[in-house]
Amino acid sequence: MPQHSRRYYRGLTLFCDPEDLGLDAKPESSQHDPLLVLAIARMDILRADEKSCLLAKVSSLLEFLDLRAERLQEILLRRFAGEDVQPSRWVEIARGDRDLLARLGAEYVCTADPRYPPQLRTTYRAPFGFYLRGALPDPERPMVAIVGTRIPTGRGLSASYKLAAELSAKGFCVVSGLARGIDAAAHRGALKGPGSTLAVLPAGIESIYPPSNRSLASSILDSGGALLTEYPPYSEMRKYRFPERNRIIAGLARSCVVIEAPESSGALITADHALTEGRDVFVHAECLGGSRDKGAANLASQGAGIVNNAEDILADWRVIAPTAQE
Repeated sequence: MPQHSRRYYRGLTLFCDPEDLGLDAKPESSQHDPLLVLAIARMDILRADEKSCLLAKVSSLLEFLDLRAERLQEILLRRFAGEDVQPSRWVEIARGDRDLLARLGAEYVCTADPRYPPQLRTTYRAPFGFYLRGALPDPERPMVAIVGTRIPTGRGLSASYKLAAELSAKGFCVVSGLARGIDAAAHRGALKGPGSTLAVLPAGIESIYPPSNRSLASSILDSGGALLTEYPPYSEMRKYRFPERNRIIAGLARSCVVIEAPESSGALITADHALTEGRDVFVHAECLGGSRDKGAANLASQGAGIVNNAEDILADWRVIAPTAQE
């Protein structure tokens, strides 16, 4: 059996060279067969880190098709039942995914791809990859997540829209979840400036949820923004996928701003993920004390920063950002 390097990253134990996974260095290029990558993405018997490890060890689609339980066990150092290892089935499904992505003008970006956002790469349970429509923002410019309740007040909607527009005017990307309420207002505000906006979806790349935001999703793509999801095409909507999606929103951003959130709001899950990853968490001053903001008020009482506008966020970063037009 070959020797394996054992390293720990944010609670994960890895049994292959971390450089193969892109954890210690940014990949210089992605030369993997796209169909091979899509097939590995469909391996529901593996965790994300195991998929990355397998991709580093399997060099061709032909080698993947010859994969057996014994070889998988040799690579990943855990036992697999022979009937669970079905490479031909995964390749067949991947061919369907490839055709759908081509029709949508979409693609799959995995951890071996140099375009994979570096800030997401280092998070706990970073996805093996994601299905992408549109263009990823400049990795050198930090993103800001704006999240909040799906049932906001008018004051919350206004605060979300205005803050996103201010950040976009300075060339920053606003990331959110395309949900009703605060999320949608943030995306719309970002569309008003020269910056971009990115929506992380809770289902397959072909599915816009809620359906009422389909025109907003089209506007995001038309403006040069992006839609992305870790879930394969035609994934059924599941309740647990919303909080799972939130970890990606938090992981992509340098800072997370909670605009308006009751105690039970999913936005607080995003804030919790952000804190776990060492990101800044802010609450918007405009809505504090309001009827829909007890959860955000609790964050403020626990030490979250209070901001009024984009300048407050940049001041906390200790940077002065020129407007994108300058």
